[in-house]
Amino acid sequence: MVFARRGRRPRLAALAAAAVLALTPVVAGCSDDGAGGGEGRADGTETSIVTTGAGEPDDPAAARAEITRNWTAFFDPGTPTAERVRLLENGERMQAVLGAFGGDKNAAMTSAKVTGVEFTSATEADVTYDLLVGGAPALPGAQGTSVLQDDTWKVTVKTLCGLVQLSGASVPGC
Repeated sequence: MVFARRGRRPRLAALAAAAVLALTPVVAGCSDDGAGGGEGRADGTETSIVTTGAGEPDDPAAARAEITRNWTAFFDPGTPTAERVRLLENGERMQAVLGAFGGDKNAAMTSAKVTGVEFTSATEADVTYDLLVGGAPALPGAQGTSVLQDDTWKVTVKTLCGLVQLSGASVPGC
């Protein structure tokens, strides 16, 4: 378990968790739509992307690049709230929490570095990333998901809720 590591990593992990706690008041709106055991898209909209026989987007390299770019921007403390709203699945419903997140001093030290993307379908991907605090890995090898919504690869609410739960908070709907 990450929190059991020696040295500064437990402190960094705790700081990352504290940054995520800034999201707790509004994240109560993060709920599963009941489709597929919590997997998949909460809004049920369809996309126009073409799949290959392997269940990947038509251009996996371009999709990976967009996922990496969007995840980096979403977790970048300098990204304006309006842009984060655009990069989060169902971001309009999460706008207030993203505003609070942007103003939190601990969140201002938190960022993410995508280290891997594996497509599970043409519209969904598993994302491996390092959650960084002050540039140092606090949660290396973390797992999240990305979804293609409105022709944009976005961080899923499931990922955001997972980070909140990792912090030890009990949040209804997550």
